Amino acid sequence: MKRRQALTTAAFGLGSAALAACSGREDKQSQASPAMTGGEQPRIRWRMATSWPESLDTIYGGVLNLAARVRDMSGGRFEITPYAAGELVPGLQVLDAVQSGSVECGHTASYYYIGKNPALAFGTTLPFGLNAQQQNAWLYEGGGNEAMDRLFKDFGVLGFPAGNTGSQMGGWFKQQVKTVADLQGLKMRIPGLGGEVMASLGVNVQALPGSEIFLALERGAIDAAEWVGPYDDEKLGLWKAAKYYYHPGWWDPGSTVHVLVNQRAWEALPTIYQDILRTVASEVNLKMLARYDQRNSDALKRLVAGGTSLVPYGQDILEAAEKASFEIYEDHGAKSQNFRQIYESWSRFREDISRWDRIHRLA
Repeated sequence: MKRRQALTTAAFGLGSAALAACSGREDKQSQASPAMTGGEQPRIRWRMATSWPESLDTIYGGVLNLAARVRDMSGGRFEITPYAAGELVPGLQVLDAVQSGSVECGHTASYYYIGKNPALAFGTTLPFGLNAQQQNAWLYEGGGNEAMDRLFKDFGVLGFPAGNTGSQMGGWFKQQVKTVADLQGLKMRIPGLGGEVMASLGVNVQALPGSEIFLALERGAIDAAEWVGPYDDEKLGLWKAAKYYYHPGWWDPGSTVHVLVNQRAWEALPTIYQDILRTVASEVNLKMLARYDQRNSDALKRLVAGGTSLVPYGQDILEAAEKASFEIYEDHGAKSQNFRQIYESWSRFREDISRWDRIHRLA
């Protein structure tokens, strides 16, 4: 899905061929169709379940922006109504809702569903993996989107990258953790393969949606929690429940979130609406990352000024976590052919792009 040009107008009078060029595809319908007006297309209403609390105006705000752009570009004829986590389905059941067809689409992180297939983690991020820029390079140019399409097909859905949080933080802790020994028995909210790594180091891993983290941390049901980064963590009030804010977020170096679309709903969608949704998803993917990078800097200043203790992970923990991460990948690869295939390709890409980054980046 290479985007060769940006859309320069929101008017629906664009021909479908122009829209198809934005998504890097032209089929017989879009080649043959003349410029179309909104009145020539059907009115379609979709519901979108999300994994995010409404209060998070960057990640949930990205969803609202996506819906607004789709509406505007279709002349108001294709409308997507987003719902916050828990309004239609719990935040960690968005894939299930889209798969079943109870909603037409959802916005979520694929690594929430590694219990269904551990390879779904590649769509979001892996510990000690790719940063946001590298992740986009892998998805759009390194075969990542194609690999994820094959996985999503098993669930009857399609996926489009539609946001990235950038490099995340290393979590909030009620007590300091200086060595691996300090992690033993610790109750921590952390999803994805990062959770598997922490579990291998002795942590009691909990799976909680964002809306439940603060109360669990405040009331002592968990001892530590990771969410996103300074801006969203501040909004959730996590700094009120735990003092120590660790870095770096080695398990979330650049987390992609996806729009998931039910396959049958997609096939029933007019081609021009498909092209609009593809294009808008890539636009939101770019803008969300820019907003997080800008907002996290100011939020971190406020948190530290308010008494938060910014603490780096010790080398003991980082080395043990990195070793455990790649052992877990090898183990999953031994058990799952599709994990192994993606992992081998992803590893080659990671090695090559890391070598390039070491050469061209100013240290």
